[in-house]
Amino acid sequence: MIVSADLEEFSEFAAARGTQLFRMAYLLAGDRHAAEDLTQTTLGKLYASWSKVSRADNPVAYSRTVMVRTYVDSQRRTRLERPTSEVPDSGRYGEDTALRLTLFDALAELSGRDRAIVVLRYWEDHSVEDTATILGVSSGTVRTRSQRALLKLRERLGTDLSELSGR
Repeated sequence: MIVSADLEEFSEFAAARGTQLFRMAYLLAGDRHAAEDLTQTTLGKLYASWSKVSRADNPVAYSRTVMVRTYVDSQRRTRLERPTSEVPDSGRYGEDTALRLTLFDALAELSGRDRAIVVLRYWEDHSVEDTATILGVSSGTVRTRSQRALLKLRERLGTDLSELSGR
């Protein structure tokens, strides 16, 4: 059971990191409503085990791991992608709307695990080893799936993404 001090600590964490978690969820899910659901599910799981989370070396990294695993699990269960052409226009992603929509469409074509790898490696800037740990797979799997996912993105975008594959 969560005590009032823990509840306050969790509330502060959720307020401070909620937007960051939502942005990551949006990149994973590709849909505003699915991202909201993923964020809420993640926060719910964090709340339920807050005493354990708060003792972790890095609660932010812990929350990302919970989110990615929740997303991958949901994709594994449903095997449905929900690509959308709607992108919340907050002006944070640059001015080229067509490029943004194309990028989100290309991400939506990737499998759930490949999308998670791309987001963790190239958006969140995690190392291969960190990405492997978060997803519970080997480093070789991350490298192989990263290469394949980047190849699919290159084909779809018709753009040179070689600067990304060098990481």
